[in-house]
Amino acid sequence: MSTSSSSPDRARGSVLIDQYLMGTLSGPECAELDAALAASGDLREHFRLRCNVDAALRGIGRRRMDEALEPLDCGAQALSRNPSKLPPSSSLGWLLAAAACAALLAGGWMWRQSHQVFASVVEAVGAEEVGDGAVFRGEPHTIRAGTVQIVSALGARIVIEAPAEFRFESAQRLHLRVGRLSADVPPAAKGFTVVTPSGDAVDLGTRFGVDVPPHGPAEIHVFKGEVIAKAIGAQEKQNLRSGDAVRISRAGSSARELRSAAFIQREEVSELGAGLAAGQRLRADAALETLRRDPALIALLDFESGAYPGKHRMVQGRWPKSRAPEFCQIGEHLSINLPADAEWSQLTLAAWVRLDRVGGGRIQSLLHTDGWDRKNPGQVHWFVSPHGTLWFVCLPDQPKGATAEFSPRLPDQGRWTHVATVYDSSRHTLRHYVNGRFEMEISLMTAPAARFGPSQIGNWNLYDRNLSGRVDEMLILGRAMGDAEVQSLFESGTPYGAPP
Repeated sequence: MSTSSSSPDRARGSVLIDQYLMGTLSGPECAELDAALAASGDLREHFRLRCNVDAALRGIGRRRMDEALEPLDCGAQALSRNPSKLPPSSSLGWLLAAAACAALLAGGWMWRQSHQVFASVVEAVGAEEVGDGAVFRGEPHTIRAGTVQIVSALGARIVIEAPAEFRFESAQRLHLRVGRLSADVPPAAKGFTVVTPSGDAVDLGTRFGVDVPPHGPAEIHVFKGEVIAKAIGAQEKQNLRSGDAVRISRAGSSARELRSAAFIQREEVSELGAGLAAGQRLRADAALETLRRDPALIALLDFESGAYPGKHRMVQGRWPKSRAPEFCQIGEHLSINLPADAEWSQLTLAAWVRLDRVGGGRIQSLLHTDGWDRKNPGQVHWFVSPHGTLWFVCLPDQPKGATAEFSPRLPDQGRWTHVATVYDSSRHTLRHYVNGRFEMEISLMTAPAARFGPSQIGNWNLYDRNLSGRVDEMLILGRAMGDAEVQSLFESGTPYGAPP
């Protein structure tokens, strides 16, 4: 794009910016402006200056209104106290003129405030309350399902995941009462602030996430750059840098482990939208119905209804309006009662997981039986190893058993991943799959029949083997699935437009 101010592209960009600031930009025009800003640094600088001038004019209007109203209020009080001391006609005229100016300024400022566009929707996935091209002024918004990608007037990219309640106070201040967001803030929007009930996160040109649960303090996670955290009631601010995370409350702040994968980033939003558009939700539901009719089914946990004992937070799963348990703290888990009086010579375990981190020197429990004891052979433990690899152990009746020491490492990127393990005691084999793809087979020294009973997902209390992340659609099947079946299970259940 030419940088000449007289070029047609620049002229068209200026028109779109004017419409944006006036709140009259349509959805297609918003997309056109977004593309023009991405293509031209000169236009982006022009956009930044226009927004700054616009904000300054609003501030001037607010001050002028206050200054004009003050003499009128004082004059009115003086007249009411001593009506005999009426001002001369010229002074009274000045007061009336000041009142008229104040009214005009107040009306103009209020009109600008009600029509000023602070941000707009780039893409909405599964959100019924807002759609592509919708604009945000100062009104409160609620999204009960789905994910929304937003761009502010100064170019900050924000992804909000439902359920969420929020409102923009300005292009640089977003109030998040409940919900989870990630923000990618360019230099032009430095200072972008997320206000939560327990404190603020002030950007210094960075990528960060904010999580405000329905109950409890908010969390701030810095993926890259720097953020200032200010807890409500705290005297001092706290500088956070890449890799830092804190929980903020009225009592102050406390350090947290970074949970970067807990937040949907803007690159993932389009893939989730493509998956819905391609009918992946319908294919996933059909696959679940087929599994429910399988005679070998032991358990199929989709978490869509009912209460599950334990300590965890129910959040959005792979699909809009779906549910999945999330585990963040030591001791958080979900309890299930599996048959205790049966044995299975073959077993298939599968689940969709979204891990906050992979590796890190800690075992993360996917499914652990409570009856683990050398005198109780066949007890099952399925987990992610301290090195980020997928492990499965069926407790042998001899000291030397087999563990999957060289099994596949899970992907590090923050996205939904399908994991599956097929155990066959008759063949003494263990097969691991990641995202539908067969990774490796391990020969076992001992392979007793599998047994369950009371079990836990997300944590094993005996050693606090806690999983940090979400689990969706866990399958426990009393037969060995083949490679093609596992591949089909992944392809039918992926929330993305195409297998990664």
